[in-house]
Amino acid sequence: MKRKNQKLLNNLSQISLFLILIAIATLTVFPLLWLVSTAFKSPSENIFQTVPQLLPAQPTFDNFIKVWKNSRFDLYLWNSFFVSGITVILNLLFCSLAAFPLARLDFKGRDPIFWAIVGTTMIPFQITMIPLYILAVNLNLKNTYTGLIFPYVISAFGIFLLRQAFQSVPKEMEEAARMDGCSSMGIWWHVMLPAARPALTTLAVFTFVAMWGDFLWPLAIVDKAELYTLPRGIASLASAFSEDWRLIAAGSVISMLPVFIVFIFLQRYIIPTEASIGVKG
Repeated sequence: MKRKNQKLLNNLSQISLFLILIAIATLTVFPLLWLVSTAFKSPSENIFQTVPQLLPAQPTFDNFIKVWKNSRFDLYLWNSFFVSGITVILNLLFCSLAAFPLARLDFKGRDPIFWAIVGTTMIPFQITMIPLYILAVNLNLKNTYTGLIFPYVISAFGIFLLRQAFQSVPKEMEEAARMDGCSSMGIWWHVMLPAARPALTTLAVFTFVAMWGDFLWPLAIVDKAELYTLPRGIASLASAFSEDWRLIAAGSVISMLPVFIVFIFLQRYIIPTEASIGVKG
């Protein structure tokens, strides 16, 4: 009897936990579902009902067509792709170059330098934005692609992530490379980067998503429409279409698609791998 009661209590506990998780998932996903639903609704449908209607009564693609034709959405997409892509490349390059000596070389002050870098992650971007803006203006970077990119060419998180990945590479691989005549830069290129591919992919995805959705810095550094990124461009739709939320929702859905595509194609690389498979016992 006691075992049956205990089993019943365990089952009830699991069911309760499952229901709680469903409720949390519903609350999390509902805004996204409402956004997608609004993007497909016709002008005759009320999008601000007391009880939201997630399934459009008359689904239409007119909102997407109107946004694409009547705004410079193709230009906003190109700007976001260009800025995000260049930022990802620069982050992978500079973060890996900074992380390699912090992980594999012995020099005085290595650990204090590393922890000082990690400590900068506690400083909100809003605090450093004004000095960065003044610096960008003094360097004539306002209303330029370089101005959009330069605050993000390297990140403390990227250095931390890649340093941890480089530290997990067995020393035997590094020693074998040195015996073959590899320099430190050769080890970085031929040993560390291939071994840390999952960490590099993770950093690439995080950086791409962060840059793709960044609104605050483009708002400060760019005031020319031809340099707007997607978040900045979508904000401008509110005035361009007199706050027609169907069109703004359609623009938001379009802006989300590249992020989903990038994640789908790269998710199989974001897995832990054993660098030690290159070491023969």
